[in-house]
Amino acid sequence: MSRVALVVTGGIAAYKACEVLRGLQKAGHEVRVALTADAERFVGKATFEALTHHAVLTSLYDNPDDAIPHITLSEWADIALVCPATANVMAKVAAGIADDAATTMLLACDCPMLMAPAMNVRMWRNAATQENVGRLRSHGVGLIMPDTGLLACGDVGEGKLAPVDDIVAATLDELARVTCPQDLAGRTVVINAGPTREAIDPVRFIANASTGKMGYAIATEAIRRGAHVRLVSGPVSLAAPQGAEVIDVVSAADMLEASLGAFEGADAAICTAAVADYTPVRPADHKLKKSVERLDVIELVETEDILAALSARKGERVVIGFAAETNDLIAYAQAKLAKKGCDLIVANDVSRKDSTFGADTSKISFVSAEGVEELDTLPLPQVAERIIDRLAALLEGRA
Repeated sequence: MSRVALVVTGGIAAYKACEVLRGLQKAGHEVRVALTADAERFVGKATFEALTHHAVLTSLYDNPDDAIPHITLSEWADIALVCPATANVMAKVAAGIADDAATTMLLACDCPMLMAPAMNVRMWRNAATQENVGRLRSHGVGLIMPDTGLLACGDVGEGKLAPVDDIVAATLDELARVTCPQDLAGRTVVINAGPTREAIDPVRFIANASTGKMGYAIATEAIRRGAHVRLVSGPVSLAAPQGAEVIDVVSAADMLEASLGAFEGADAAICTAAVADYTPVRPADHKLKKSVERLDVIELVETEDILAALSARKGERVVIGFAAETNDLIAYAQAKLAKKGCDLIVANDVSRKDSTFGADTSKISFVSAEGVEELDTLPLPQVAERIIDRLAALLEGRA
């Protein structure tokens, strides 16, 4: 359980801090609150005390149980979140001003800090506010940028508090970064993900059911653990993991070229992509019309094997492959390990509903020269964590 110091400042969006607090609690984290005097005019401290079951910091004085409550809270916290952050409090923190309990606590914090600004659009665009945004960033403060929309004052524009889910997610991401091991720091990892599309003509193609979820989850975990990730991605409908160097490709030939290029200077590669085994020999340069150009037969040729190509070039580097099978999973994975020359095969049975393409869980087995390790069905982030654990151990063994 991680610990979040939530600082609520005086704006109409202060009521949403209650929702943020509950979101962090539901994620398993403990939250304690500091309020500015203006924030109390919008949401009373009794609300936050009821939600947290802890006293709320509102004053530096009259705390019979703690003579230095601002120091106690700053030392307790793994992360400080200011939500909402008014222009006034942003300016104070940027300048190092501490004139109440909340800002004094923030000045004493040596943990990571996030701010979710909320204010009128003209206040947000004011040159002084934008200078403070830059100053806060230079001090290492993370900004959860405001949304654009209808503001409480009736104006329309930037300044609306970011969605509660986005604030919670950003805080959880920062907590994960702070508390997780940085065992891939300084490493560069190539990950390919998603399907490929092999053109029949400009509008038709051969593809498969891969969504890229597994590869993107692994990329996210590798970044979380300190790696620089080069993500070679086939066509997917996923947002790129923050911090990834994304190389978009379409065909198997594109993915081969991009993967080999990305592997230059990298420490490891993880091949999760569902690359087409075959591609049309002669794709048409125009849309085929069935009335005059019937498509009765498509002549195919095998694509070059990306996993084998990377393994042949790996030297002392680490290459991990995937085997997505519908039967004889372990036998096929063991054969693939021997044939491709990689260090590890992650085998998953895509005939299972809880482990198929697009599922949010997966049941995998690690197949290596040392044997087979079967895992329980796990959510994809936990699967990714276990895979990165294996990668880190393999890299450590080569050091």
